[in-house]
Amino acid sequence: MAQPNNFGFGEDEAMLRDSARRWFEDHYPPERLHTLVAADSDPHRANEAAWAREDWAAIAELGWAAACVPEAAGGAGLSFVAALGLAEEAGRAGYPGPLEATLAATAVLNACGDAAGSALGEIAAGRAYGVAVAGLEGIVDGSTDVAVQDGRLTGRAAWVQDARKVERFVVAARGDDGLGLYAVDAAADGVAVVPDAIVDLTRDQATLLFAGCDATELAAPGQGHAALETALPALLALVAADMVGAGEWLLQTTAEYARTRQQFDRPLGFFQAIKHPLVNVMIAIDRARSLTWNAGCAVDHEPADALRFARMAKSEASDMAGFAASRAVQFHGGIGFTWECYVHMFFKRQLHSQVLLGDGRHQRAKLAELLIDAA
Repeated sequence: MAQPNNFGFGEDEAMLRDSARRWFEDHYPPERLHTLVAADSDPHRANEAAWAREDWAAIAELGWAAACVPEAAGGAGLSFVAALGLAEEAGRAGYPGPLEATLAATAVLNACGDAAGSALGEIAAGRAYGVAVAGLEGIVDGSTDVAVQDGRLTGRAAWVQDARKVERFVVAARGDDGLGLYAVDAAADGVAVVPDAIVDLTRDQATLLFAGCDATELAAPGQGHAALETALPALLALVAADMVGAGEWLLQTTAEYARTRQQFDRPLGFFQAIKHPLVNVMIAIDRARSLTWNAGCAVDHEPADALRFARMAKSEASDMAGFAASRAVQFHGGIGFTWECYVHMFFKRQLHSQVLLGDGRHQRAKLAELLIDAA
């Protein structure tokens, strides 16, 4: 099936993205974000999941988390590119809540078939979900250290995003007949959430320890690997979209600083050493955005090519993230390295996203394998 015009981004998707941008501009200006996640600069501060829980209720009421939940389960039933629009705006705002984790869980649940209907209905009702489907190397490849027996999980799942902000997890676990997917309550007996120390102030990451906890089957043993393969392009594209949004914030903030900061009686942006690299950042963001939307459209319309396109998008976005973040810090001069400058929040978010699910080098290696296998 050929891709539609504008990556399938229609009127409904555009309205959703625009409403998200306005909401984030009103509720998450950088001043509030800094107060929320960066109020304490002490390097020995407690490892806390800083976010405004009450804002999740507002987001759920707006229907963002349920954007890609099928109508039969109570959602809006929009195409996957609607989720990309939300992820890009969340990245632009540095939103510290579990929106993207829930969108990722929705993608996995949609790949599970009818058995996931109840879980999708919970997301439509406003329940935040997370995914614990990456292997111990941080890659979604079907490997897992979690085992299932008689409907109970044991083992550990690493690299779980926003683990202290969600109510339920979608967990990959291996049984006698192969890999399966299961829903687990975050507060269930036998579930321990062990926080990781990460550089990103806007996110929370943890390792989950399972000690015989009850689980609800979403994909039977032997069927989980296929569901993860189906969902992987969406997971990669969501992270890429977040980096595109954060990169856009860094670019626009740095460009505004270059227009107003005076050096040698001229705006900083007058000098070629500043304006030329900023143009290169803009080009890098546009490349990453185009590839990301292409990948999202493929999830909807060209599933056979979706993984290839998603790896291209994640590779380009990861490289762009490091480039845009470093230019923003350097072009803010001495203040750019301070805690009080808002740039560091987005710099750290980009560094985290850059390696999440595999950095650019990893994605290019996987792309090479795909192309060689197809030759």
